[in-house]
Amino acid sequence: MAGVNSAWVLVLAPAAAAGLPPPVPFQAPVPVKVPATEVRAPVPGGGIARIRLVFKQGVQVEAGGLPPALLAHPGPETPWVVYQELTPAGKRWALGALFPGDLWDARQVQHRVRWPELESVWLMASLFMGHGQHYDQLLEANPGGREKLQRGDRWLIPRDLLSADLGGKSADKVDRVQPEDALDDEARVAAFRSMLAYDRDGQGPYAGYHLRKGEALYSSVVMRYTDQVDPQGVNDLALEIARRSGIEDVRGIQPGQLVKIPLEALASPFQPEGTVALAEEREVRAEVRRIPRVSVGVRLRGVRIVLDAGHGGIDKGAMANGVWESDYVYDITMRVRRLLEQDTDAMVSCTIRYPGLGFNIRDRISAPSDQADILTTPTFANDGESPIAVSVHLRWVLANALFAEFDHAGDPKKTLFISFHADSLHPSARGTMVYVPGAVGVPSAFSLPPSRTVRVRESAAGSRVRFTALERLQGEARSRLFGESLLNALQASGIPTHENRPIRNVVLRGGQSFIPAVIRYSTAATKVLMEVLNLTNRDDADNLTDPAFRERYAQAVVKGIQAYYRK
Repeated sequence: MAGVNSAWVLVLAPAAAAGLPPPVPFQAPVPVKVPATEVRAPVPGGGIARIRLVFKQGVQVEAGGLPPALLAHPGPETPWVVYQELTPAGKRWALGALFPGDLWDARQVQHRVRWPELESVWLMASLFMGHGQHYDQLLEANPGGREKLQRGDRWLIPRDLLSADLGGKSADKVDRVQPEDALDDEARVAAFRSMLAYDRDGQGPYAGYHLRKGEALYSSVVMRYTDQVDPQGVNDLALEIARRSGIEDVRGIQPGQLVKIPLEALASPFQPEGTVALAEEREVRAEVRRIPRVSVGVRLRGVRIVLDAGHGGIDKGAMANGVWESDYVYDITMRVRRLLEQDTDAMVSCTIRYPGLGFNIRDRISAPSDQADILTTPTFANDGESPIAVSVHLRWVLANALFAEFDHAGDPKKTLFISFHADSLHPSARGTMVYVPGAVGVPSAFSLPPSRTVRVRESAAGSRVRFTALERLQGEARSRLFGESLLNALQASGIPTHENRPIRNVVLRGGQSFIPAVIRYSTAATKVLMEVLNLTNRDDADNLTDPAFRERYAQAVVKGIQAYYRK
């Protein structure tokens, strides 16, 4: 969007209903580095006030000379007060002065866009409805409204949507973190993309984003718009963006602050128009919309499922807050297995088994298990005698061999692979994240070299893979649809999911992008790697140690599987 750096200053006039003359626009110099506009207006009782409207920050009113009836919280002398510090009468006065062309009646307000370069749907929601995060309700009330505003556009704000201060029912607080939380994955990503404006400064091209109220640079910028999720990578990029944006204290950023994200750091969905990465993203999204659903019903008759619990044995996986990954995700996996065998007709197998425990579940997990076998023929003990990578490769080799056997009797589109893990991300992240195999990163052919594995019977059928371009595309599309089904089921059960982009098609760690091998080389029609929770987040870690939570999680996963294959 043009003018990403622009801010402007207004001086408001009182409402026409007060019998005062209309405001007289004038240009006044202000101590900012970007263009600004200012309007003077008389104040009820005498005097003149100036009101600023800063792009994506809101209204600021010159405090000097304002009568007490317009100030909600008189305090230490300050040259400017924000719109939220005005009384209901003050807000009504300010709006009437700022937008004298608006029509107020008993049913609604008809707002007329006066400054399209400065106004936005977010600003309208903030001024008229109490908080910018109500903008989704404003869009619903104006189905023909354009988010790219033009001068003279009319927007209706029904009386019930007005803030309580303006005689309505909306409150300053909202009942969810962001309105995008209610959207599906594609719509959510599109909404996030629409908040970016591409520009250039002395350091080159960047994507500009204005922070909203309650947002942080780490979670709402780095973890949303880039593929960075690990603590060090997130911190380093946040500091780089802060320096680029002229931010000295990342903990004290005010709403509306422009942050500049280097284009090379952007994830594929947010790359500029004309880039290969964006074209590839849109190709996958188009395939998601057109690919036919595989329908079998809640009993899952004819579905072949392979469950993989990450790590195990000598490999404990991620560790934080006194919790380790392996045993807890194994327990969730075993609970999913039990429920599938108990409540469905699906054919279910696991890639790994703990010898002393078998496929049983545990309510109490007191210490890490030191033994785990990959269920190849012969079994492979994950005891550290071979590199950890051997255990990883044998999982997809085993799963592929199981799917190859199934191909002769069933529909290969009814094959499902799920690998369960727990992550150690930046502590601001919380909830489940689902990784799918990005079509671009899946090879057309791959054969596992003998030097990277051990001799097992399953290698003959499972260690060599070939994928056509369509199979790679459909593999990501089906996996995205399944990820959406899983997340919906988790959210319906009150289980937290990642708040920004919970479905991703690439992992970025240590500066390297990759697709986990267990889904990269999987021949299943649908395959995902689930990061159940983030162990570095204290709430997530506590949840994982709760057997009731693990059971509820497993139940939600099964519901997500059933919903994906519903008739």
